[in-house]
Amino acid sequence: MYNVAIIGGGPAGIFTALEIVKLKPEWKIVLIEKGQKIEKRKCPLREGSAKCVNCKRCGLLCGWGGAGAFSDGKLTLTPDVGGHLVDYMPRQQAEALIEYADKLYIDYGATDEVFGTDIKVFEELERQAALAELKLVHSPVRHLGTERSLDVLKNMQDYLADKITIINNVAAEKLIVECEQVKGVLLDNCEEIRSEYTIVAPGREGADWLTKEFADHKIGMINNAVDVGVRVELPAPVFEPITQKLYESKLVYYSPKFGDEVRTFCMNPNGEVVQENYNGIATVNGHSYANIKTKNTNFALLVSEKFTEPFKEPIAYGQHIASLANMLAGGILVQRFGDLLEGKRSTPDRLKSSIIEPTLKCATPGDLSLVLPYRQLTSIIEMLFALDKIAPGTASRYTLLYGVEVKFYSARVKLTDELETEGVKNLFAIGDGAGVTRGLIQASASGVHVARTICTR
Repeated sequence: MYNVAIIGGGPAGIFTALEIVKLKPEWKIVLIEKGQKIEKRKCPLREGSAKCVNCKRCGLLCGWGGAGAFSDGKLTLTPDVGGHLVDYMPRQQAEALIEYADKLYIDYGATDEVFGTDIKVFEELERQAALAELKLVHSPVRHLGTERSLDVLKNMQDYLADKITIINNVAAEKLIVECEQVKGVLLDNCEEIRSEYTIVAPGREGADWLTKEFADHKIGMINNAVDVGVRVELPAPVFEPITQKLYESKLVYYSPKFGDEVRTFCMNPNGEVVQENYNGIATVNGHSYANIKTKNTNFALLVSEKFTEPFKEPIAYGQHIASLANMLAGGILVQRFGDLLEGKRSTPDRLKSSIIEPTLKCATPGDLSLVLPYRQLTSIIEMLFALDKIAPGTASRYTLLYGVEVKFYSARVKLTDELETEGVKNLFAIGDGAGVTRGLIQASASGVHVARTICTR
């Protein structure tokens, strides 16, 4: 029996625990994480394996720190990017929560440096973007780097280790709900956890489980937009005039042909492209380090599609598209932009004759037009030509496109302003898996918000 049970050891769950320990140190708290402790998280692919071995629980996505543990650790310090907190509270409150969470990261070892704070520099880049029909979103960024991000999360884990109960390598299987009130959770090892409050914070990797479990308890869900796209890799000097000033540029474009929103996401100057495994489906992402530099920069181009009734399975839609790439390539597919425009598949020989050396060695040359729907592919091509106006070289024939990148945060739970579920009392849903957030800092802030709500009660 616990006062609070937290499902998920990503930033949302971690910051919930940190805040409750601060406000109610006498409370009994359990945090359930289906992956490993952070020091035991491994990825065979990153350690020399020729290809992904499809681990039962992907070491890049599951474990203490969540999917963000092995990301490049970017804290986007604005409520305008990375989530929907302002839908649940006044903007000023969201900003205060983000500032508070940011200071906690610093307390546990994050760097002091923040990019994108010079307003004059931003306004000039904003002007250049506008001339190319692009919208540049102001988003100051604190960059930890993958290795420093791991250190910060390890420090948090060590601090909480003797203050709460942490259960690793065990997954939540079923919520226990009685008389429209949550009473705890049943684990996949048949152990039953009873709790006064339960916080569901499974991250993107657990979004599918959350959707199905909440449907069983008739908790309302809203279809978020489905984000499907590619990971772009090009020589670092192409975007250097922008990344040196902002580190990460959040650029939004509206496709002339279809009117779809296309946006840059997770930009990694001098970084590397990596493969991830979502329930046996290989998808692509990008990382960058604080002290290790490559010659390339990578970023995602994501097309947002908002579906209406009767469509109710946005996660399955994204998984289906990613599985097509897996079917053709046996994993991640890569294509030169020039080959895509000419309507021919890339080959190993064509990649060797390029000026760009792929950082993801296991990607298979192929044809993305056989994978991505025409609508999304057209919007991505239009976006690349728009980006070429502010970063000449983006639309080069040598630019590499990896597929498919999908963000599985499409299911958004119907919640009160306190992030409590409608219909089941004392059950809270936070973080990316609940569709509330889309990044590290807002996920962390959502945990702080719920912790304060519970402690006040």
